[in-house]
Amino acid sequence: MNKRSALKFIAACACMAGATGIISACSENRPGFSAIDLTGADYARDFALTDHNGQPRSLKDFAGKVVVLFFGYTQCPDVCPTSMAELAEVKKLLGQDGERLQGLFVTVDPARDTPAVLKAYMANFDPTFLALYTTPEKLEALAKEYKVYFKKVDGKTPTSYTMDHSAGSYVYDTHGKLRLYTRYGTGAAPLAADIRLLLQQ
Repeated sequence: MNKRSALKFIAACACMAGATGIISACSENRPGFSAIDLTGADYARDFALTDHNGQPRSLKDFAGKVVVLFFGYTQCPDVCPTSMAELAEVKKLLGQDGERLQGLFVTVDPARDTPAVLKAYMANFDPTFLALYTTPEKLEALAKEYKVYFKKVDGKTPTSYTMDHSAGSYVYDTHGKLRLYTRYGTGAAPLAADIRLLLQQ
């Protein structure tokens, strides 16, 4: 190998080493989320629902905000109020960035959860949170799109039934892309940390 060839070889190796360093640095700096990372998932992509004020809603309405979406119902005895109270705590933990968080509650019990009931329910947690609803038929299709389970469980009277349902929240970034799934009971602090990471992107 002559001198010129040797220099070219050394330069090529240096470039490759530099590129490897960049790739390594990128992989090492990937966000470390506490929640389940769903980036790139091909489901739970959007919705067409009505909020408790009667306004049609989809993800594009919340551009620039991190959206946390939860499926539940207002007569839920524990999981739903706990999840919404936790989300309200997340907003407080975010400080000024809390204004860039949008909480959404999708009812799986449209028969009892009227707009008035939903609006009163949201007032217990945060005035900026919105409850969303649709028809029973469209709700079935939405649940399939979101891989959400719900089932009516009969009570002692026709109106005293309960609803079994999935307990967890979907988290979307500021561009409306699905990014995370956070399980019930994870806690406010880990979710707040995950949302901070998304807000930095």
